[in-house]
Amino acid sequence: MRASFVFSEVITGLRRNITMTIAMILTTAISLGLLGGGLLIVRLIDKVQNQYYDKLQVGVTLSGDLSANDKECAQDICSALRKSLSESPLVDTVTYESRDKAFARFKEIYATNRDLVEIVRPESLPASFRVKLKDPTRFDALAKEYKDKPGVAKINDQRALIDQLFAFFDGLRNGVFFIALLQALAALLLISNTIQVSAFTRRTEVGIMRLVGATRWYTQLPFLIEAVVAGVIGSILAVTGLAILKTTVVDPMMAEPVKNAVLPPIGMGDVLYVSPWLFLVGVVISAVTGYVTLRLYVRQ
Repeated sequence: MRASFVFSEVITGLRRNITMTIAMILTTAISLGLLGGGLLIVRLIDKVQNQYYDKLQVGVTLSGDLSANDKECAQDICSALRKSLSESPLVDTVTYESRDKAFARFKEIYATNRDLVEIVRPESLPASFRVKLKDPTRFDALAKEYKDKPGVAKINDQRALIDQLFAFFDGLRNGVFFIALLQALAALLLISNTIQVSAFTRRTEVGIMRLVGATRWYTQLPFLIEAVVAGVIGSILAVTGLAILKTTVVDPMMAEPVKNAVLPPIGMGDVLYVSPWLFLVGVVISAVTGYVTLRLYVRQ
């Protein structure tokens, strides 16, 4: 098999159907770009989980009477509860926060809202234990064990505060993946149609090659390579587009949350991390679609 002939046929085929080739490349690039966007969102979710799960605490809120009458947690009920929490196999660390300390922290957090600070009184904020679990997912086990203990008014899980954030990211990721799936379907149809049109326009020369002894695989290989080349170019455009969007759109949009440590940054390394997957998907989809199309629709 002469490689020079095969590659010349590939170039001829891409040039002959230039408009369909461009449409195929752009559609593939868009679908792969959306897939890459979804993968970057998955990376962001993983980073957010790692960032917040290490800092999450469970708030064991004490009753009003205990908060008012045992400010130093020295009496039997409070001290026994603290000892029990400290010795629990579920718990990593336990910190007691009195009513006065809770009020001081409240004033620090809402220092810019003087009207709110003036309304709230220390009696409104109960004492509590700030509990860090060894495994943040074991909150239910801790709550079940301590919710009916004497002196416990309520048990709060800080995970509920970020569940909405995770739900938003999950919905965004699923939406991006769905659109990527639709674009991928369009890319498959375009690849299939382009190969069929290319084979039809070269049906005479392919027929002559078959008459002089060329194998079916030899005559169909240029069409298959055309599809793969389009997939590779689409992958390159997709990765380039992700890098540009990250720099021009994502970075400015996330600047404040990243600066305030609310969200972790998405770096260029994350784009490079998902890039091999985009190239792999682009090549595989193009090759498989081309092969199936040639077997089903092209009989030269």
